[in-house]
This record gives sequence, C-alpha cells and structure tokens, in this order.
Amino acid sequence: MITHKNISRFFIFLLLLLVLLKLYIAINFWWFVLIILVWMGINAFGSARISSNYHVKAFCNNPSETEKKIALTFDDGPSEFTLEVLELLKKYNAKATFFCIGKNIETHPEILQKIIDEGHLVGNHTYSHSKFFDFYTYPTIMEELQKTDRILEKFTSKKINFFRPPYGVTTPSIRRALKFTKHKVIGWNIRSLDGGTKNQDLILNRIKKRVSPGGIVLLHDTAPHSVFVLEQFLQFLQQNNYEAVSIEELLNLKAYEN
Repeated sequence: MITHKNISRFFIFLLLLLVLLKLYIAINFWWFVLIILVWMGINAFGSARISSNYHVKAFCNNPSETEKKIALTFDDGPSEFTLEVLELLKKYNAKATFFCIGKNIETHPEILQKIIDEGHLVGNHTYSHSKFFDFYTYPTIMEELQKTDRILEKFTSKKINFFRPPYGVTTPSIRRALKFTKHKVIGWNIRSLDGGTKNQDLILNRIKKRVSPGGIVLLHDTAPHSVFVLEQFLQFLQQNNYEAVSIEELLNLKAYEN
C-alpha cells in the first residue's frame, strides 16, 4: 500500500543509497534534487487526495453496495441555507450527514438542533475551518476537534465519531491527532465542486454522471446555488430509483458512541 510511512522509508533508503554510491562513483548533485522533488510531489498528491489513504484511512464510498443507495453529505454549515436544505430533504424523504464547523454551530445552534430533530447525522469539520489548518501542529488540531466535539455533544449527548478534514487534505499532524481523538475520517467519491463554482449546470452534470451504488456525495449547505442544485439532484435520484441514506447505513459505521 502506498502510504506516507512506506514512501518516506523508500525515499530515505534511496537517498542513503546514493550517498553510499557517491563514495565510490561520481553522482551528479541533480539526482538528489530530482529524488527529493519526486518525493515532495508524491507527498503533495497523497495529502490532497483523501481517497488515497496516504496519511489516514478514509471511508469514501461502499464499493460492495449493490442496491441503488448513496449518501448525501454537506460541509461548512450550519448556515441560513441549511434550513432550505432540510426542507428539500424532507420533501424527497432523503437522509444526510452534515459536517459542521464549530464556530458556525455557536452562531446557529437552533439550526443544528433542527438537523438532529429531523433525523440527520452530524460530524466534526473542525472549529475554525482555517485556510491554514493543514499547517497546524497536532496539538492544535486536537484542540480544534475536541472543541467542536464538545459543542456537538451538547446536542447529541453522545460522542462524535465522524470527522471530515477541511478541503479533504490530510497530513501527518492530522494522523497523530486522530490517534488520540479516534475519529473515523469520512471522505467522498462524488465531489460537486459547488464550493468553487456557482455554475449550476456544471455542478449538477458533474454529480449526476458520477452517481453509482454506494457513492458519497460532497455538497455544501452554505449558498443558494447549492440549494438549487440539490433540488435538481434529488429529483434525478427519485427518477432513477436511488435512495439517499445515512452514512451509518451506507458504511455500516456508527456516527455516535454512548
């Protein structure tokens, strides 16, 4: 398996081998530079791609699912648009998992309560969702996760098991933090890109053509264009006999612990 640990061991061995060879034969300095650049490139790719399991194990879909079931997930809320999302989910009898930012829960506690009251799941998406989260040390990451857990657990009365890292980026520091917090990382295999574009047709077509049994869809509950796409997508699922179920049901994992 290609993991951070295995790749690091391989390239350290390769560099040491070159150092030993350099004692006996002439080796151009640029070979060292090339190896280090390739190493950095693999690290960057593995860190940015949550499904690579490069740093941590992430649950991105259920490849063994044969029935027409998928899971809807929403990041970055709660916000005022979450209420519209909830109305649509109720209208189409769909369940979802909301990965919430701690500071947004503090701003909209009544919306978080409504999410839970309507039978949806909640997970940890850090307290601040900082753009610099990937550069945090593991004690700081632990603090962010534990602070958000404490806020969520006021509503669930149970320990939060699910975590989604901001932007889907994982790092060695996140891996170290998760050893203590014991969260299960939930990724996706159907990314809408609704956080980066407002082109509704592009977003809708992107997720429709990627739908298959066992998939996990990443959307956001923070903007009007995402709400519009959601309704169109729910209609598509209904027309094609797909059922939107919870992450718990799709992956057979518990969202909470007593």
